[in-house]
Amino acid sequence: MATDTSHAENQPGKQKCVFCRIASHQEPGSRVLYEKDGLVIFRDIKPAAAHHYLVVPQKHVSDPKSLRKDDVELVERLVAAAAEFLDQQGGNVSEALLGFHWPPFNSISHLHLHVISPSRSMGWLASLIFRPNSFWFVTADWLLERLKSMDSQL
Repeated sequence: MATDTSHAENQPGKQKCVFCRIASHQEPGSRVLYEKDGLVIFRDIKPAAAHHYLVVPQKHVSDPKSLRKDDVELVERLVAAAAEFLDQQGGNVSEALLGFHWPPFNSISHLHLHVISPSRSMGWLASLIFRPNSFWFVTADWLLERLKSMDSQL
């Protein structure tokens, strides 16, 4: 599996990963809004819409490009948690954009799913930054298709 199963606390340089610190409740000023089954959700610090959250595995995984076929279940869990949480917050899943920044266009090297709703309310700049299936941002559906079509031997 491509995911790193060691806890961030045991990794050299763990203090450098802000998402590991947030996920382990060690980042002052951050607030975890959801925690379940090894995933956490918190608000994006630069929201592009009324509902803009990040869904993050508590165990460190570098980015979507590092994922392999064995990681389909992880991505599906990220998406399911996003839908459940967005619904709880009064957001509309059918109006949401769910996606990942594609390296090297990611600012944090820790896998995180952007949940943006309603996506139609994004401003011009955010619409560029979160442009679906561009060189820099891919939808969760696109990533799942990519992972499912990978050869298991990779």
